[in-house]
Amino acid sequence: MGQFLIRVYGLVINENKEVLLSDEFVLSTKMTKFPGGGLEFGEGLIDGLKREFFEECEGQEIENIWHFYTTDFYQKALFFDDAQLISIYYLADLKHPIKSKISEKAFDFEIDGCKTQSFRWEKIKDINEDDITFPIDKLVLKKLKATFNV
Repeated sequence: MGQFLIRVYGLVINENKEVLLSDEFVLSTKMTKFPGGGLEFGEGLIDGLKREFFEECEGQEIENIWHFYTTDFYQKALFFDDAQLISIYYLADLKHPIKSKISEKAFDFEIDGCKTQSFRWEKIKDINEDDITFPIDKLVLKKLKATFNV
């Protein structure tokens, strides 16, 4: 019998209609996605999202968290056999200015280094679907463009 994998992501939009993106190298794969990750057993959705931001973004706290989208179609998990992925996206604000280094280019790290993640702001209107790695994130990008009229 299969299993469900639940992931939570934060959509942080600044005053310039830029969204925070995460470029990562995980499981021998380069990926561009929204910040967030896997929900741990016994954890609530918002608590999981807050933990992910705290872990990934060097102690970053988020606030004003609002549900934006939950996967409403079947998506096989890409890295796990016999698993269905459910992703939940929230709009969120940074409680304080971001502590993590913000890069000007994608994948601003050494693949063989110990830190294989970088962050960058990109204008929502300038992001193409091909710039985003995962199918559900591509759909969320379309919804962001429609929501922010860009």
